[in-house]
Amino acid sequence: MARNLLTVKEIDNSDKAKLRDGDGLWLHRSKTGTRSWVFIYVKNGRRREMGLGSYGSGTGQVSLATARRKADAIREIVGNGGDPFKELPERKVVVKPKTFGEFADQFIEDMVNAGKWRSDKTEASWRNAMSNHAKSIRKIPIADIGTDEVLRVVKPIWAEKNETASKFRERIKVILDAAKTEGLRAGDNPAAWGDHLARVLPTPDVLRKRNHASMPWQDVPAFMIELTKVRGMGSAALQFAILTAARSGEVRGAVWSEFDLDAATWSLPPDRMKMGRAHRVPLTDDALAVIKRMEKQRLSSLVFPGMKKDTPLSDMSLAKALKSAGGGDFTVHGFRSSFRVWAQENGHPDAVAEACLAHQTGNAVERAYARSDLFDRRRTLLQDWTTYCSSEHK
Repeated sequence: MARNLLTVKEIDNSDKAKLRDGDGLWLHRSKTGTRSWVFIYVKNGRRREMGLGSYGSGTGQVSLATARRKADAIREIVGNGGDPFKELPERKVVVKPKTFGEFADQFIEDMVNAGKWRSDKTEASWRNAMSNHAKSIRKIPIADIGTDEVLRVVKPIWAEKNETASKFRERIKVILDAAKTEGLRAGDNPAAWGDHLARVLPTPDVLRKRNHASMPWQDVPAFMIELTKVRGMGSAALQFAILTAARSGEVRGAVWSEFDLDAATWSLPPDRMKMGRAHRVPLTDDALAVIKRMEKQRLSSLVFPGMKKDTPLSDMSLAKALKSAGGGDFTVHGFRSSFRVWAQENGHPDAVAEACLAHQTGNAVERAYARSDLFDRRRTLLQDWTTYCSSEHK
């Protein structure tokens, strides 16, 4: 079949509605005068027309020579039994690789919709980790995430916030495993611990001993004097944490609805506790005084709000107050150990001290029969601890 029947001069001088270049290639003119290339072919008894673009030599236009090259490509595809609408290079759908951030966000949505997580706190924790801690790798295709990328986001917080970093690493591993299941990745998981990251990162046990350095209980009263001189929300939160022997996260996440000031009791729901069990904390006079000071400057539902609206105080705020008061060699979490050693050295029952720390003691059978949370005895113990902590003030 004849081809290449047209010339540029003929096209430019013609006002015909249709010009044939041969073997399926046509130039059509619309009623408005716009001219466009069309390739017409028959496949399986069906007539098909494929537009190839508007005629011209400008940007985005198709010249005579280019139209002929496109026509040749179509003829080859049709001759091989293919579909040019799908196989012509310029018509192939370019699949954009899914990024780590896109997959992580979708994974979280899927878990929430499937009811896999028991509380909103779990969802918030996952979202925070994938939005903030994983920020620098979110735009990287998930297929390209390797050991270097995992270490890039895990290593900076591994020593200082090992518990958070360990959970974060495990979550990355879960996400990468899910991506492999969906065919988006291949090979070993670069976030695996065992014989992989355990070879280059200090073990959590080693870091726990290093990071939870506790202040000698004999030094706590003098430290409390210096801490009361430090101004700010971090200092108040740290004072309260020391007096109640509570975890930093429990204090920073405290909301007003958890407090009964008349009964001097702080009641934490299961989803706010590490062990997933509700816990009551008896408030001593000094601990209650801290809460009442916070009540006078109440701004939100949070007792110790952060700088941003409706955001808890950061862990770093307590660490900064600790350092400002001269306790830079120790950790906030370490004061729980200071309390525990003080209680033991001063003859207080282990069971009561452990209950103050919200630790489980005994085996499952023993715990089943232990129906008391030793609340009154814990109040006495914490009052003794508070009296000791303020002894340098006397």
